[in-house]
Amino acid sequence: MTDNIRDTVILGSGCSGLTAAIYAARANLKPLVIEGHEPGGQLSITTLVENFPGWPEGIQGPQLIENMKQQAARFGAEFRMGHLVSADLSKHPFTLRVGSDTIHTRTLIIASGASARWLGLPSEQALIGHGVSSCATCDGFFFSGKEIAVVGGGDSAMEEALFLTRFATKVTLVHRSEQFRASRIMLERAIAHPKIEFLSNARIEEVLGVEEKEVHGIRVRDTVTGTESTLPISGLFLGIGHEPNAKMFAGQIDLDEDGYVKTHDQVFTRVPGVFACGDVQDRRYRQAITAAGSGCMAALEVEKYLEEHGH
Repeated sequence: MTDNIRDTVILGSGCSGLTAAIYAARANLKPLVIEGHEPGGQLSITTLVENFPGWPEGIQGPQLIENMKQQAARFGAEFRMGHLVSADLSKHPFTLRVGSDTIHTRTLIIASGASARWLGLPSEQALIGHGVSSCATCDGFFFSGKEIAVVGGGDSAMEEALFLTRFATKVTLVHRSEQFRASRIMLERAIAHPKIEFLSNARIEEVLGVEEKEVHGIRVRDTVTGTESTLPISGLFLGIGHEPNAKMFAGQIDLDEDGYVKTHDQVFTRVPGVFACGDVQDRRYRQAITAAGSGCMAALEVEKYLEEHGH
């Protein structure tokens, strides 16, 4: 069995996981990367990325991910399609079930990310990256001088709307009821802002612009009267939060009240040899570059951990 134990397994193939793979592979740890439900993470459904250092003209999200994957593979990282079925972190080596396979590993890097919550509309899904976005700080600049909408009623939606006023001429905050989950201070800031308007008791039925591959409006239904209307906009931002992909570790490592992995000293979990990086433990920044940075940290800590334990 000793011969079949991996030095490290990385769960997730987004920016954090691939950066961890590059560093671990360069350290000759021969990392195994489990690509997960969403290979490439959120960047795989992003169009132009203009804020990743080193790309002055920007780069397409899927291309950036492919470049990182090739870089990791060049140094010896191995990739496997599939997702984690179960994990036993109670004893060393750790045991992972990926599909029908059992994998034993001395260390584990959890880089499984967080999935944006979507409305689930076919038209919305068709226009992701073409006017529909779940990240204001990533894509807000592209809507300078335009009218846009933000969906949601919590602090995330208020933060997105307030940030987007830097670029848009008008931001309509669409919410399905008149009651908001947002904290009082955030709601008051949004109400007071001259560029933000509220459309309450409104449910989005369709995002318009699928044929043109460019958002030009939304069709909304009044949840009280049932009447429908069209709101002309150039962009739709989802502000209904993210779902960290860490449920399978509940009870084995510490998760916060929203399911994000709790870490200390940047990337350490409470289980020795288990590290977490990227959006699965970062609820604040959620940027490609911060995810990459934490992936680097996790890989360096794995290398140090293995050295300290005679591997």
